Amino acid sequence: MEKLNANTDYPLYEKHPELIKTQTGKSIDEINMENILSGKVMPSDCRISAETLVYQAEIQESFGNPAIGANFRRAAEMTRIPDDRIIQIYNRMRPHVSTKEELLAIAEELETQYDAKINAALLRETAEVYEERKMFRVD
Repeated sequence: MEKLNANTDYPLYEKHPELIKTQTGKSIDEINMENILSGKVMPSDCRISAETLVYQAEIQESFGNPAIGANFRRAAEMTRIPDDRIIQIYNRMRPHVSTKEELLAIAEELETQYDAKINAALLRETAEVYEERKMFRVD
C-alpha cells in the first residue's frame, strides 16, 4: 500500500477502518463494551499497533505536520518495548539521574534489542544536551 494521504485517507477510521488494528490483531469494531464484558476483549487487546501509529504518522506528515508524524513514529517503535522497561528508561532520563555512559548504553539497547532507532537517536541527543548543560549524575 502507498503512503496514506490526509486528502484521501483522513480520518482513518472513516476512510480505512480495516487498517486500524490492535497489537493482537483485533479490529477497531471488535473493541466494544459487549466484547469487553463477555471476555472476548482483554486489556492486551486494547493496545494500538505499530502499523496504525505509522499510518497516523503518514497522514500527519501529508498534512504538513512532520513533528507530529515523528511523534507517532516514535510511539510506533515504543510498542515493541515492554511497559516496565519504558518506565525504567523514562526514570533514567531525568536530569542528574544517569551518567552519559548509562544513557548511551540504553540508546544502544533500544536500537539493537528493540529496533527503536528513532528513540535511540532521541536518547543520544538527550545525552548531548545533558553534557552541554552539565545535567549528568555526579558520582
